[in-house]
Amino acid sequence: MLQFDEITIRNRSRVLVDRVSMNVLPGEWHALVGQSGSGKSLLSRSAGLLLPPNLSAEGSIRLGDTELTGMNRRSIRQVLGRRLAYIFQDYQAAFAPFRTIGQHFSEAIALHDKEHLKEARTRTAIALESVGLEGSLAGRYPFQLSGGQLQRASIALALLFTPDVLIADEVTTALDSVSGHRVLSLLNRLRLDTGCSILFITHDWRHVRRHTDRIAVMKEGRIVEAGGTHRVLDHPRHDYTRQLIAAAPVLTRLPSGLQEVGG
Repeated sequence: MLQFDEITIRNRSRVLVDRVSMNVLPGEWHALVGQSGSGKSLLSRSAGLLLPPNLSAEGSIRLGDTELTGMNRRSIRQVLGRRLAYIFQDYQAAFAPFRTIGQHFSEAIALHDKEHLKEARTRTAIALESVGLEGSLAGRYPFQLSGGQLQRASIALALLFTPDVLIADEVTTALDSVSGHRVLSLLNRLRLDTGCSILFITHDWRHVRRHTDRIAVMKEGRIVEAGGTHRVLDHPRHDYTRQLIAAAPVLTRLPSGLQEVGG
């Protein structure tokens, strides 16, 4: 479980995230939605101590029995990539341009599982194949892969050590609807295969409806509504949630009570 307890994030002049508490349960797909600037990405990055240096965070964040807040740089490096992993919208930033794909995987194995470094080539091939890529792509440089291939490689790298929690931050924002659906379907299959939880940062209600178990809605640094996906979509209680749903693409009802994209 990933547990946020009374998290406040601020800069010198104002509070950006205000006393937010939220749990991501084992094995679930949990969406965090809201407009740009609502604080959802800041909250998710605070778990990995990835906030910019001009921001400070207060409160408690626990991954299972491990307290993440207050960890030093060396300790959090042992957690990131192994127990807690991120996939960002800018997936290209996960790769240094002058290192092969395989070298990135080898470096991760050297950090988290050094005693099995000799198996890096085999493990890299298996990881790439798990996301539908050929193992031979390990010998190529990032610029030699298409955007779709590189994003799949970033997913394979994030899931290399079967983390407890995967944080996917706006991973479909730059993709067309078909590509976005494929990436999220891949993540869902890997979630079911590995048992990891997914914290999904998004503002796209269509993906929320298709894939998630629970939703938390953020507005101006606070969670204003949370609950099961079916309940929040069918019976939103907060005016802001209703406004977000009303502003989404036209939806039509399914017999289940959920909604499908029209047209």
